[in-house]
Amino acid sequence: MLIRRAAALTTANLHHHFRRYATAALLQELDTVPPQLTYLEGFPRPDPKYAETIHAIPRATSGKNIAAKERKAGRVPSIVFEQEDGQHGGNKRLISVQSNQIKKLVNHLGRSFFLSRIFDLEVVSEFGSDEIVEKVRVLPRNLHLHPATDAVLNVTFIRAPSSAWLKVNIPIVLRGDDVSPGLKKGSPLNLIKRTVEYLCPADIIPPYIDVDLSELDVGQKIVAGDLKVHPALKLLRSKDEAVCKITPSRVSDQKKSK
Repeated sequence: MLIRRAAALTTANLHHHFRRYATAALLQELDTVPPQLTYLEGFPRPDPKYAETIHAIPRATSGKNIAAKERKAGRVPSIVFEQEDGQHGGNKRLISVQSNQIKKLVNHLGRSFFLSRIFDLEVVSEFGSDEIVEKVRVLPRNLHLHPATDAVLNVTFIRAPSSAWLKVNIPIVLRGDDVSPGLKKGSPLNLIKRTVEYLCPADIIPPYIDVDLSELDVGQKIVAGDLKVHPALKLLRSKDEAVCKITPSRVSDQKKSK
């Protein structure tokens, strides 16, 4: 009896240690990015034209009244989270950024492109001061705009060190629509996804993904698994999920029925 109990305990301990080892190995795989990872030739990379440092000041408290005062003063109430599991996090810092700067970046880049780009964030004691409180790389996680005026209401950032893996909705950019056989026949393009979600190493987040329509004919589609991205990126959707499709037009349908 004692021998059987000892054997059972040993087996349980082995399973316990195996689970701990497997979990640790997985976390290590996701939390550690090899330093040699860089953008590859032929893949999109961020335009240095928009490599801008976002300036911010600390904000002591939160709430509707505080947020309203910040916006009235030309500032946007914001939060910086510690990157965790690619999306959530602790180590929260309340900040305010400049409305004009964020609005300019969103207008120049576009909302989806703004939310898929790494920025340097510099927090100073007050705007115009040289006293730096914190300087860190961040990824804009959420952007809330006023539904009527498109004024920036708030922004959420997450810290993006080189070791981070970040969930990012990468915008798609269509190419080859001028030579697509299906589009030249007059059939419409059904754009099903404007962004595709990937888990990305922070140092190689693509600004967009090229989607080539040049050989797409009527009834054909491009799925997420067809997209060409850096091999280190991990697709977070089904590879069979449709991105776009050329659907038969009513005119071509009527001709076929005749």
